[in-house]
Amino acid sequence: MVKVRHLFTLLSLFFLSLFSISKVSATEAEFTAKQKAIIPIAAFTASGEIDKLKVSLNQGLEAGLTVNEIKEIQVQLYAYAGFPRSLNGLAAFMEVMKEREGKGIKDTVGDEASPLPTNETSLEFGTANQTKLIGAPVSGGLFDFSPQVDEYLKAHLFGDIFQRDVLTWQDREIATIAALANIPGVNSQLESHYHISMNNDITPAQLRAFINVLKDECGEEIADNAQTVLDKVLNAN
Repeated sequence: MVKVRHLFTLLSLFFLSLFSISKVSATEAEFTAKQKAIIPIAAFTASGEIDKLKVSLNQGLEAGLTVNEIKEIQVQLYAYAGFPRSLNGLAAFMEVMKEREGKGIKDTVGDEASPLPTNETSLEFGTANQTKLIGAPVSGGLFDFSPQVDEYLKAHLFGDIFQRDVLTWQDREIATIAALANIPGVNSQLESHYHISMNNDITPAQLRAFINVLKDECGEEIADNAQTVLDKVLNAN
């Protein structure tokens, strides 16, 4: 009788482990391989961890990201992490490309961005883009206090940058939350971009998968903080 109970317990644990594995795998499958590869590239570009970035750049190319898509990620991140991190990330990418070319690896360059609209200013189409991304016009005390930063966000970030179609808006938001998650002290911005992500059809399941990737790539402390912010967002909805 004891042996039977012991066997039953082992079988229960076995099937429970299978359920857990399948659950994680299904969650991870919410991302394409390319989208998943964006996360560490953006995170390590933002944090300036160059050795880890070089590994993720190679992995991103192997996952199918084009050269232009990766450059677009790193250029966008200057708006969130600053020019020094963006420039260092691009320099690291140049080194990776040189190493790969030396090994005879030919990577896909990819599409160039379509021309920007000529019938509107960057401020006009940027304001429209920002409104679509967020789901409502943006205003508030901070922008009343500093109207110039409101204009720069609308005209340059959501205009000149987000208008470029090398990446989708979903891909840009994945890059943004990955960067913000790996920068200390910007939880309010991370919270905002979780909302923006979901407004652009990134699902809660995908955001949970995002946390799993963060944990694997950036460690438990970064992932736990990002999870805390995500819980706040999901519990408020």
